[in-house]
Amino acid sequence: MRTVEHWIAGTTADGSSGACAPVFNPATGEQQAQVVLGTAADVDAAVRAAAGAYPEWSQSSISRRTKVLFAFRELVNARAMELAELITDEHGKVLSDALGEVQRGLEVVEFACGIAQQLKGEFSDQVSADVDSTTYREPLGVVAGITPFNFPAMVPMWMFPVAIAAGNTFILKPSERDPSVSLVIARLWAEAGLPDGVFNVVQGDAATVDAILDHPGIAAVSFVGSTPIARHIHARATAAGKRVQALGGAKNHAVVLPDADLSFAANQLAAAAFGSAGERCMAISVVIAVGSAADGLLDLLQREADGITVGPGRVTGVDMGPVVTAAARERIVGLIDSAERQGARICTDGRGLTVEGSEGGFFVGPTIIDRVDPGMEVYGAEVFGPVLAVLRADTLDQAIALINANPYGNGTAIFTGSGAAARAFTRGVHVGMVGVNVPVPVPMAYHSFGGWKDSLMGEHHVHGPDGVRFYTRAKVVTARWPQPVEAASFDMPTAR
Repeated sequence: MRTVEHWIAGTTADGSSGACAPVFNPATGEQQAQVVLGTAADVDAAVRAAAGAYPEWSQSSISRRTKVLFAFRELVNARAMELAELITDEHGKVLSDALGEVQRGLEVVEFACGIAQQLKGEFSDQVSADVDSTTYREPLGVVAGITPFNFPAMVPMWMFPVAIAAGNTFILKPSERDPSVSLVIARLWAEAGLPDGVFNVVQGDAATVDAILDHPGIAAVSFVGSTPIARHIHARATAAGKRVQALGGAKNHAVVLPDADLSFAANQLAAAAFGSAGERCMAISVVIAVGSAADGLLDLLQREADGITVGPGRVTGVDMGPVVTAAARERIVGLIDSAERQGARICTDGRGLTVEGSEGGFFVGPTIIDRVDPGMEVYGAEVFGPVLAVLRADTLDQAIALINANPYGNGTAIFTGSGAAARAFTRGVHVGMVGVNVPVPVPMAYHSFGGWKDSLMGEHHVHGPDGVRFYTRAKVVTARWPQPVEAASFDMPTAR
């Protein structure tokens, strides 16, 4: 049985616990590897390695750092297919989607290659007689990232390229469900010339996470995952004096107005709801059909869903793979069952789907549920599966009110041909990322990613300019080179 280990101080390590967790292939249901589970001692070893590497790396020139980043970018680009295949085998998403994930991660690496522009400071001369002031940003020290199963390459690459480019050293705790990509990335960093200890990987579960949150040698923690865990991480890490950005769950709504191109909207929404089996924090899980748009849109959505091919992610022509675990499948099916019990209408039913040749896989087919209301469990829960709930509203204002009443505020979209309606929507919704005729409005790497309300704990969004601010802190230097030496004044300094 293949074992996925830690990466500490430039080499693999089997850890101190001896405990392991299974890693499954979701398309077959079979265990394909095991991953070691880290302990507080393993986290401490990684922190010591990162702390030892920090003085030299943080004081290295920006030119040296960006040279390593450019080399890392080329290596990831050259090995993209290898990374994508590992993602497909452990997560289940189709190969083309996995390649897209690697590409979106690479965009953040490319942004970090331009860190020199982002770290430019400010200078004011002659703020007082012979006194100048300079502001610049310094790295924090050892920082950590705790990342989810649904994007085992992209989400870590939202974090560590910016952190490392800014001069920090980094500890990654990937999901134990699909951990193999993290070790390939570690080896690529080493091949790119990154000094040992600057990038480390500690595998593990909740105990490993808590050890990271409690360790006094870690200055900041980044997290992406569910809202309950984001709350736990934010509370525990801030109590330990750390800087925290914790991105939580989502319930992303799309509003479709009667003036929209319904065929276009249905095609886009089906891809946004069922791509990656709905296991995306930016997946559309709710459609609000306004006025006369409802019935025509629903018919088109059903046709789109019926045309989706479900199967193993490595098979050519497959549009949607399995969900990540058997437990995830059972939870998703349970939420569909509850919607049916509570009076919703199951228009397209993905329960009980069996894929020939992959009967043991964790498959749920595309599911569309009509006549959902906000009191139903399937609406209140973050389903995180291939389930699209359809609500109806009489007006755009009612649709906006529904979205704003939801506790999540990650992403949303509107489909319309009206600029006035689009402007009213974008200004009226209490959501961090908004699409206009774009169902998955994930910003490019040079803009920051993050939601509002229960979708974000902390002040900083991830990557982009906010990522640079999160992984650095400002220092202001006020300097005088007096000629001749003056006696110091006991009065409050003032400009002269």
